[in-house]
Amino acid sequence: MIPRLGSIRARLLAAAALWLTLALLAAWWVIGGLLAGFITDRFDAETAAIADSIIAGIEADEDGGLRLVAPPIDPRFSVPLSLWSWQLQDEGGQVIDKAPSLLDLYLHPPQAEFAGGPGTGPEGEPLRVLHRHFTLPGEDAPLSVTVTAPVAEITGAISRLRRPLALALAALGAGLAAATLAQVTLGLRSLDRLGRDIRAIRQGQAESLPQQPMAELRPVTAEINALLEANRSVIGRARDHLGNLAHSLRTPMAALANTLPPDHPGQDMIARMDRQIGWHLRRARSAGAPRLLGHWTPVAAVIDDILLVLRQPCRDRGLAVSIACPPDARFAGERQDLEEMLGNLLENAVKYAASRIAVTVEGKGPSLTLTVADDGPGLPQSGHSTALARGGRLDERGPPGAGLGLAIVADLAALHGGSLHLGVAAMGGLAARLTLPA
Repeated sequence: MIPRLGSIRARLLAAAALWLTLALLAAWWVIGGLLAGFITDRFDAETAAIADSIIAGIEADEDGGLRLVAPPIDPRFSVPLSLWSWQLQDEGGQVIDKAPSLLDLYLHPPQAEFAGGPGTGPEGEPLRVLHRHFTLPGEDAPLSVTVTAPVAEITGAISRLRRPLALALAALGAGLAAATLAQVTLGLRSLDRLGRDIRAIRQGQAESLPQQPMAELRPVTAEINALLEANRSVIGRARDHLGNLAHSLRTPMAALANTLPPDHPGQDMIARMDRQIGWHLRRARSAGAPRLLGHWTPVAAVIDDILLVLRQPCRDRGLAVSIACPPDARFAGERQDLEEMLGNLLENAVKYAASRIAVTVEGKGPSLTLTVADDGPGLPQSGHSTALARGGRLDERGPPGAGLGLAIVADLAALHGGSLHLGVAAMGGLAARLTLPA
């Protein structure tokens, strides 16, 4: 059973390797068996031919006895104890003649006649034995002939043929494995290309997938492109509705505020309602679609635009702003969201900084870290959760505000898979560290 692997390529290669191995082993077993049978049959045919030559060489002498006038001339029958031997005997077991290789030994064939049966040599060596009964023409007395061949010679011949067979099958397996690897690699190249195209959309380098050359991937490409277009359409409609809702709510509230004197108690209630409306509208806008696929925003340009807007407040308060941002730093999201987050952090820094603000951007792998630090009074560790809560303010007598800025930044960052962390800056004030996808 193929193990569960986390790659289509690995699964295909594992399945191909398994079946290829089984096929080669089956070929080895079948072809090896055929070769073994062929060689064994050849040896049996050779011993049968020797038996026929012995039978053909028997003659009756002048005394009526039998003798072998033409013994086999194969030199293997002359080598002492070579296990290549033959023996001719009569019905009573009297040996008429035998091979020189037997020396003073005799064969003890079985009573039954068989061709290619098992036997043993003088020291228990396995033999291939042919035993045949026959009667000469014009004679009534039955005779028998026995021919033996060493099994070791048969197995040696089989082994000599199995080695090149194994090498040939190994070479065939290597070639098939290379062909399978090439086939799988070429077959999955279209999926690799599709993955790169999708990655380009995620990184903001493209807005849709190009037409795929492979017919099987075209429906997938069409569905993904349709999904991207539907995503853009839904987000666009949601933002239009949210803009209309904001206008319809804030316009009558502004008119109501203008009808009341500045010191009227209702002004505080209107301001609180405006803060709550602003919070919910921004929260709904962000939650509706935190990120459009295929969008990215250069960070340096957004920082420059925000500081351009805040240039006059910085001058009025005598603030020095330093920026350390790589020119290629990019946020994997829409410009409006980055402006919302950085704008709130920089506005807070401008409100509370004593003389300096430092903006630092660092990119590491798939993450982007933006830090806005100031030399203001900062926040105690115990007040961080309050500052990040909706409407939370630690200094009610400080600069005017809704108490929503940091909470909006934290929510937007979370919706993008990032986070907002508050700490103590090296210059003594607050350091707001924003982590976002790059």
